[in-house]
Amino acid sequence: MEAWATLAVVSPSFDAWRRTKSTFMNVHGNSESRYLTPHAMETFTVLQPTSSTVSFTVSTRPALRTIPTRLSYYVSIIIKILLGALALVALWTKWRTSSAKPTAIIGWMLGDALEVWLVNTVNRVQWMYLAPLAGAVIYSVSRRGYTEESLLVLSSLGLQTRTSAPSYLSTSTTRFIPSTSIQDIFIHEAFKGFEVRFYLAIVVKGEEDVVVVFPKLLPKREVLEEVWRGARACLYGGGDAPAKEKGKEKA
Repeated sequence: MEAWATLAVVSPSFDAWRRTKSTFMNVHGNSESRYLTPHAMETFTVLQPTSSTVSFTVSTRPALRTIPTRLSYYVSIIIKILLGALALVALWTKWRTSSAKPTAIIGWMLGDALEVWLVNTVNRVQWMYLAPLAGAVIYSVSRRGYTEESLLVLSSLGLQTRTSAPSYLSTSTTRFIPSTSIQDIFIHEAFKGFEVRFYLAIVVKGEEDVVVVFPKLLPKREVLEEVWRGARACLYGGGDAPAKEKGKEKA
């Protein structure tokens, strides 16, 4: 009963509900499972630098609260950088030796012994094996390993949604919606088997489909309710104000 009571407060008209159902079932089709994913270890952060700006962020990035977790995180980054650099150097060395061009710059940077070892190693590996292997290494180290989604609300101006890219080599997906185009913001539910999952949606004037906030992570209902109240309070004023503590974070 509690879940349905909450929906009665934050759900929109029947027309908006119909458009939301169409977004999930008709437009995305089989991609429904993309939205209905199990909760991972997520952190929820609220930042309000000014009274007219508030940012809500949900992330699966590990919280760096202790020295061991910070050390492990930064060591993993260093290892990724070294492996990616090694793959690029191997490709460059193979290209230089295949073209009968000198590789003295490697000896100048890494030493003559390492240059000889690297040249001999890549010469023993054919292009058909080296290129896919190096490509796989570069692809692996360029993966973020976490997902981060945010909603930035600017009072009287609008809001911006952002979803991080899966790779460091690509840019995040962002969209700005002016307040004049926002018809409604609400929380609705979807079903996966016997499980009810909640999501935050924005109805945009003149568009057939709603905009789902945090589409990949689908955080818990308690998080969505706080975002819903804070976004409406910041956009339109009044109501429940968002958390005023800067850097407020929930695990």
